[in-house]
Amino acid sequence: MVRRLAATYPQAHTSLDHHSAFELLVATVLSAQTTDARVNTVTPELFRRWPDPVALAAAAPVQVEAVVRPLGFQHRRATQVVALAAALVADFGGEVPGDAKSLESLPGVGRKTANVVRGNWFGEPALTVDTHVGRLARRLGWTRATDPGRVEREVCALLPGVDWTQLSHELIWHGRAVCHSRGPDCGHCVVADLCPSAGSVAPDHSTR
Repeated sequence: MVRRLAATYPQAHTSLDHHSAFELLVATVLSAQTTDARVNTVTPELFRRWPDPVALAAAAPVQVEAVVRPLGFQHRRATQVVALAAALVADFGGEVPGDAKSLESLPGVGRKTANVVRGNWFGEPALTVDTHVGRLARRLGWTRATDPGRVEREVCALLPGVDWTQLSHELIWHGRAVCHSRGPDCGHCVVADLCPSAGSVAPDHSTR
């Protein structure tokens, strides 16, 4: 399954536009409860005005709110990213740390966000369990878990030596293109003949 997905999606990558670890971290935090494409519409202006942690930490939240308003929940999002920048300045000298424990100590940063940054910027193998990855891991029979942390542990244990970061992207792309939450398109799936769920999957209404 892993080999076929890799061959099908060789160009799979994160769809969040970024040029630094800081930009990727902030963009990932902003992507909660919205799409990467929508985040990409606001981050150019956000990073033009506040290009680094020092600048963003000093920003007035109300000004940041105006920029991120198209994403919804603008007050929470603005407060969160300003606090995140302030923590980077206070605790890490304005640099984004590369280890999971330090990343997860930052405001608004959980395991998923930490894994996105570790995997995509620092090159550390890290499985990012978003809704697509969790859904496909269950359908493919790699886990029965719904808790993201448990999904991560079980899939990584099942697939040692695999580039978990790249696998995350391939699963996300496959989930968007073929294995939809409302129901999979098994007729166009490259792993359908290996999948224990092929042809018998009900829509996945999980919020995880």
